[in-house]
Amino acid sequence: MGDYKNLSDKEGIDKLKELVKSADICMFASHADADTLSARPMSTQDVDDDGILWFFSQASSNKNAELEADNRVQLFYANKNSSEYLSISGKATILKDEQKAKELWTGWVKTWFTEGPNDPELTIIKVEPGDAYYWDTKHNKMVSLVKIMAGAIIGKTMDDSVEGHITV
Repeated sequence: MGDYKNLSDKEGIDKLKELVKSADICMFASHADADTLSARPMSTQDVDDDGILWFFSQASSNKNAELEADNRVQLFYANKNSSEYLSISGKATILKDEQKAKELWTGWVKTWFTEGPNDPELTIIKVEPGDAYYWDTKHNKMVSLVKIMAGAIIGKTMDDSVEGHITV
């Protein structure tokens, strides 16, 4: 079994940023109703120095309606190429902010918001993390695979992964 290391403050935010940026796409889960989560893939526009995550969303989307009814979210990131995983629970706020939209804007976003940062359908979702948990390897996927195979052959765990809570 790997190491367990909780991270907080700047170290925690740096790990959160590293894992979010390496995965980019997350499964963004909101509460469809009291008993059901509704999840969809979403691209993270940014994660700032305070650990706040930023997304674009359509004003008329089911996601926005769900967030207006219940602002709790769960974000799941997976970068299987480097065996990095992250789960974030937090609170979402829907914003209409043309200046922030310009700051976060990339050319790819125009596919969904053809009128640019001032598109009337463009909203920004701000997610403030409440709790986060990460799983990470100290080496790349190939080294980890070799260690797992070697461990299976010699009958000894050679897992050098690390996991723990991140407090932002």
